[in-house]
Amino acid sequence: MTSTILFVDDEPDLEALILQKFRRQIRDGLVAIMFARDGVEALESLEQNPHVDMVVSDINMPRMDGLSLLAKLQEAEEKKSTIIVSAYGDMSNIRTAMNRGAFDFLTKPIDFADLEATIQKTIRHIDMLREVRRRQMEAERAHASLSRFFSPEIARRLAANVEGDDMEVQWRDVATIFTDITGFTSLVESAAPETLGELLNEYVGGMTEIVFAHEGTVAKIIGDAIQVLFNAPGDQPDYATRAVACAHDLDAWAQDFCARWKARGVSFGATRIGVHAGPALVGNFGGNRFFDYTAYGDTINIAARLEAANKHLGTRICVSASVAKAAEHFQGRPVGDLMLRGRSEPLRAFEPLPLEKFEAPTTAQYSEAFAKMAAGDVAAMPAFAALVGMHADDSLAGFHLKRLLNGAKGIRMQLE
Repeated sequence: MTSTILFVDDEPDLEALILQKFRRQIRDGLVAIMFARDGVEALESLEQNPHVDMVVSDINMPRMDGLSLLAKLQEAEEKKSTIIVSAYGDMSNIRTAMNRGAFDFLTKPIDFADLEATIQKTIRHIDMLREVRRRQMEAERAHASLSRFFSPEIARRLAANVEGDDMEVQWRDVATIFTDITGFTSLVESAAPETLGELLNEYVGGMTEIVFAHEGTVAKIIGDAIQVLFNAPGDQPDYATRAVACAHDLDAWAQDFCARWKARGVSFGATRIGVHAGPALVGNFGGNRFFDYTAYGDTINIAARLEAANKHLGTRICVSASVAKAAEHFQGRPVGDLMLRGRSEPLRAFEPLPLEKFEAPTTAQYSEAFAKMAAGDVAAMPAFAALVGMHADDSLAGFHLKRLLNGAKGIRMQLE
């Protein structure tokens, strides 16, 4: 790569001398040399030729001397590496030049071997700075790309991780969220393309912003379905707590989204959310040519099954016992022991509740009725019936009442 050097000196014969001494480097394309007769002309030349790499400047010149030029150069956004050359090799000038940011200092008469060695050293320094800037730009581009998938804090850390260790496939304990929209297939078939595009972009964008606010990782977006991870790729000891809080915020935002689009005449289904915590195989599964940071394993499958279970339960959020147990100050009510497809053992599930509903008398009434059902107490049926009679919108209580009316015994239930 050609290095461009600006020599600033008012001696009339210097230009020919420099061109003669550096003729081989100029011929080989190693350097390009420009000249200015004082500091003012040098600044004008630099403005017109911002690609100049370094400045070699005399001190004693008309209009603007070399030390004043050096000060101006250091004020610029892109500081030029500068070598000061002067017949006044006294300590005062040396200290002033160095204090103003000179890269090096030479005295006249010029020792051209020393000048050439100093220029080569300066070029190596410039190349090093270029490499640092290149890596910084790559890191910024990587951060911009990663910010599409990760929260800003995690993206910055991943962009700075040169070795890429956080991307390697590994087993991690994670909390994962699955979301899906009821009736979305029908909406796709009936809505105009422009409406569907606007609707889905707003929905996915809003949901993603909430995930990022909780420092979660969006692992997959497939149509209207979103998969979220916590405690991956970075360590989050409170990952279960984050997942529950995120689920609440996603639910609240989705309900508001439905209301806004309903006012525009578009019927948008409810968002169902499933949350589970446990070990999963996490990392980049995209190979060398495609980036696909995601997770696989039983933990992921269970979260997806819990999301689907909401359809049968009449709930919008369903979390596993592992999440309810690990989340700090979890507030919710038990759903029952679910026999999920693909599993031989039942899974205790819960419906997380916002504070006002958790503290409402109906939650205590529900818990009492649920305890009776778990104990096989025949009084569970009238307890649930009373609860539904007072609060017809309690879908979960209505679900259990229907089960009891159909002869169900206990809290275990088979779900597809």
